[in-house]
Amino acid sequence: MSRSLALFAIGLIFGGGAGFVIAAGNGVTFDGHDHGDPAHHGGGNTQMAAHNHSRAVSLPAGPDAPSVAIQLHKDPMAGWNLRVTPQNFRFAPENASTADVPGEGHAHVYINGQKMARLYADWIHLPSLPEGDVEVKVSLNGNSHNPLMVEGVPVEAKLTVQTDGEDS
Repeated sequence: MSRSLALFAIGLIFGGGAGFVIAAGNGVTFDGHDHGDPAHHGGGNTQMAAHNHSRAVSLPAGPDAPSVAIQLHKDPMAGWNLRVTPQNFRFAPENASTADVPGEGHAHVYINGQKMARLYADWIHLPSLPEGDVEVKVSLNGNSHNPLMVEGVPVEAKLTVQTDGEDS
């Protein structure tokens, strides 16, 4: 009887492990969210798959509406320094992944449409950029990671820089 119980326990361990590996390999997480399913990320756009789990945070236009500006500076040593200047917005890393509060959250940094980083301050160092025309975009996001929108327009700033092999 004890041998049957031991074999049963071993079967449970290996069966559970195999099931976990198969599920993880197909993008399924413990919360039931299937990262392999584009429908869970705003459709078939793979650029949206970085984590658009919900809806945008809509804010009214006016003098208190958030906005953002960016500047890119070549670092004298290596890479680039990106300055992010938000208006009517406060970086709130202490509230990340919590409920949205108007006027606070974090930023997402994109290089050529690929999300590169989550940003909680005004500056970030980019060690390198791809060669050629490079689009740098920064979007403001609420605490819940949802993008901020003012009257249907994303709160973001973009610029394009031309790099060559030595500038990257």
